[in-house]
Amino acid sequence: MADKSYYDILGVGKDASPEDIKSAYRKLAKKYHPDINKEPDAAEKFKEVNEAYECLSDPTKKSNYDQFGSATGPQGFGGFGGNGFGGGFSGFGDFSDLGDIFGNIFGGFGQSKRSTAVRGEDLQVQINLSFEEAVFGVTKDITLGRVENCEHCSGTGAKNGTEYTTCSECHGTGKVRTTVNTMFGMSYTEGPCKNCNGTGKAIKEKCSHCNGNGYKKGNSTVSVKVPAGIDDGQVLTMRGKGNAGKRGGENGDLHIIVSVKEHRILTRDGYDLSLKLYVPFYTLLLGGEVEIPLPKGTTTLKIPELTQSNTIFKLKGKGIKHLNRETHGNLIVTVVAESPKSLSKADKKALEELKKSLKDDNFSRFKDYKKDLEKIKED
Repeated sequence: MADKSYYDILGVGKDASPEDIKSAYRKLAKKYHPDINKEPDAAEKFKEVNEAYECLSDPTKKSNYDQFGSATGPQGFGGFGGNGFGGGFSGFGDFSDLGDIFGNIFGGFGQSKRSTAVRGEDLQVQINLSFEEAVFGVTKDITLGRVENCEHCSGTGAKNGTEYTTCSECHGTGKVRTTVNTMFGMSYTEGPCKNCNGTGKAIKEKCSHCNGNGYKKGNSTVSVKVPAGIDDGQVLTMRGKGNAGKRGGENGDLHIIVSVKEHRILTRDGYDLSLKLYVPFYTLLLGGEVEIPLPKGTTTLKIPELTQSNTIFKLKGKGIKHLNRETHGNLIVTVVAESPKSLSKADKKALEELKKSLKDDNFSRFKDYKKDLEKIKED
């Protein structure tokens, strides 16, 4: 990811608002989700998008990234990243790499202390929620296939977790060193021990449940607590719930993509809800009360007489609860006059009488329109 900044990955500028960043993230997360996108690089791009959003959606991490080129701030010489030197100096954050280089050339200096542990792979799944479940939160049990440490041998691969001894090749280190003569002198290379696969242990009798692998594949049930206010396309991450690590490595993470079913009437925009409410034209003329839905239950909207069509009413605090906060969005209601599709003779007669009693002066916009039309004719 060194060639592309987090802003490039999400396709936004450095002046993008939190809403713009969130919107870009949601679109890309859906686009590259491995369950939807079958392209070979979809999973890697999905991971990049998540990493970029995790940084840019956090004000502190974003500030560090903008100044130093890293979400965690200056590290070693990496702090020059904010001035355009991040790519050239970021590798000096860990001086153990230098020790490896000189150790390989001159022998014995700065031995590598890297572990042979391997982190488990991340997993991605999609969870489907109803509109109400997303608004109010819910706990869901999901079943997924993943790699887990064998509980019968505690991940050692040995029967009962005890039938092993120290590897005679690497003497329990899990690594072997090879010596090569070069023009600079003795050169040392180090890698995982093939005899014990880097575990440092020689198995005397294999575990029959995992055939000595120390792990096995199977279905597992995970309980997911979905917070109130989650939105469609957002991703929940459960640390350590991915595939098990090998040789003592930490487990991968589980990324849960949220898919929310739309409401039958209400439309969601962030934490606000909107409703386009069609009412009989006489309700706007005479005024009245209309029942409208809320995320839970209903309420009554009072419409004053002589309300114009497309008038907007804002019901504060009647929207969706903000994630991890006790504030709510608003419900925006736009009332629109609807005319009948058919009229009886009695209806027509009543409307004709109404038309005679009303004058154009009662319709200010129509009155202004007629004036403008007359001026156009004169010109």
